Amino acid sequence: MHQTVFYIIVSILAIEFAWDRFLLYLNTTKWSDKIPPELQGFYDADKYARQQRYAKVNHTLGWVTSIYGLVLIMVLLFMDGFAWLDQWALSFTDNPIYRAMIFLGALGLGSTILNIPFSIYGTFVIEEKFGFNKTTPKIFVLDIIKSLLVGAILGGGILALIIWFYQITGEFFWLYAWGLMTAFMLLITLFYTSVLLPLFNKQTPLEDGELKTAIQNFCYKVKFKLDNVYVMDGSKRSTKANAFFSGLGAKKRIVLYDTLVNDLKTDEIVAVLAHEVGHYKKKHTLWGMVSGMIQTGIMLFIFSLFVDSPVLSKALGVPEPAFHIGLLAFGILYSPISGISGMLSAILSRKNEYEADAFAAKNHDPQALITALKTISVNALSNLTPHPWYVFFHYSHPPLLARVRALNKIKCPSRPLQTEVPKRG
Repeated sequence: MHQTVFYIIVSILAIEFAWDRFLLYLNTTKWSDKIPPELQGFYDADKYARQQRYAKVNHTLGWVTSIYGLVLIMVLLFMDGFAWLDQWALSFTDNPIYRAMIFLGALGLGSTILNIPFSIYGTFVIEEKFGFNKTTPKIFVLDIIKSLLVGAILGGGILALIIWFYQITGEFFWLYAWGLMTAFMLLITLFYTSVLLPLFNKQTPLEDGELKTAIQNFCYKVKFKLDNVYVMDGSKRSTKANAFFSGLGAKKRIVLYDTLVNDLKTDEIVAVLAHEVGHYKKKHTLWGMVSGMIQTGIMLFIFSLFVDSPVLSKALGVPEPAFHIGLLAFGILYSPISGISGMLSAILSRKNEYEADAFAAKNHDPQALITALKTISVNALSNLTPHPWYVFFHYSHPPLLARVRALNKIKCPSRPLQTEVPKRG
């Protein structure tokens, strides 16, 4: 039976690889030297050709890294690498918690080290060649170290508690694990920008001036209380621009990359912020978190049905059931279900993006948002013509041209005179 499970695992990995490569191939069929009509004036022929070259070199790198990753995991599977690593962890301790932490910690560290050459090439060769990279070797190394430490502390702590729950509650451990993961997701949502993000980036409150006044006026107009607008030093790593919304209630915060502030005009920045406010007004953040909690609970319940099965561990070459080995095997076996749920989440996410765009258009200015989206995409050399299938399965945001066309269809009332925020005091 365990041999059957082994070959199912191998088949899943091979099919997923082939499917992802097929979708990426479809993207290449949409490459064209012809500039889309909606972007006339934003792209000239030379810059658009540069965008096509950028897409092609990243496509090639994606092929190499994917083959590399598949070969590595197949070697581990067929050469009993997971069993060897587990025996190595067992040579230090037979405590289930410490054994699991050593095993998964070594696996994660090894994966990071083996993928560093590709990260270096992507950052310091490709991104540098196309004028995006601002990362220094020091920042690059510190990012890796910080990421490993954060992953070890948070991931290791959560894993230790889940295994402990399993030891003391048996088959009902999934309920306690679900509660733990729910609390963790809630805390991350509330405190990501104030606790974790500062480990990597500096955030400063938006200074008084034209932009802050425009933002305050918009928030007052749509009855949105926002005391926390921050500018993040995204330019320390890349010239690409972005903005995001985080938190709930009093902890909500909008973060603008400094590159966004530098690249866009005031009206366009307010349009981007209006889009982020739209996510909050439409409760996308809240429902996204609830959806994640439900999916996590379902996954943990299914895992609880197989956690003590010797078949999962034997499939990876370990003769006796071990929580961490079963977790690893289950993670691969569950990936088709995870892929389906991810696809459904992507569909919902794209719907949410259209809704947030519509909110910004109706409450601010559709043309300002269109110009902002075009500028951000063009400056980042984003793929403007992805294949519909790839979009359907993987895109969390609609492609630029789809968003522009949707915004152009929205009939908005004429903009009223700007309402100013009442003076305090």
